[in-house]
Amino acid sequence: MSEPVAVRILDREYLIACAPDERSGLIGAAAYLDGKLRELRNGSVNRGGGLDRIAVLAALNIAHELLALKQHAASTDGDLARELQSIKSKLDAGLPPSLQ
Repeated sequence: MSEPVAVRILDREYLIACAPDERSGLIGAAAYLDGKLRELRNGSVNRGGGLDRIAVLAALNIAHELLALKQHAASTDGDLARELQSIKSKLDAGLPPSLQ
């Protein structure tokens, strides 16, 4: 069952419905987004434009981070699979045929 959770983003409160077991994740995501928005709002990136521009820039930055992490995870998974295959081949080579 969903419960409303209050989160603050750029000094505005939002009530978001979520399952109790997702509450901490929602609060963490809201804090992360708030930090990104504040960083952009206070930084040199905000040369005019309002909240819409800051929100789009934050969304693009977060999407870029997500895609980079997914690409890194896929690369790491491939490396791990190759290493496991190498270990398996070495083990197979060292076992007598009756145990393979």
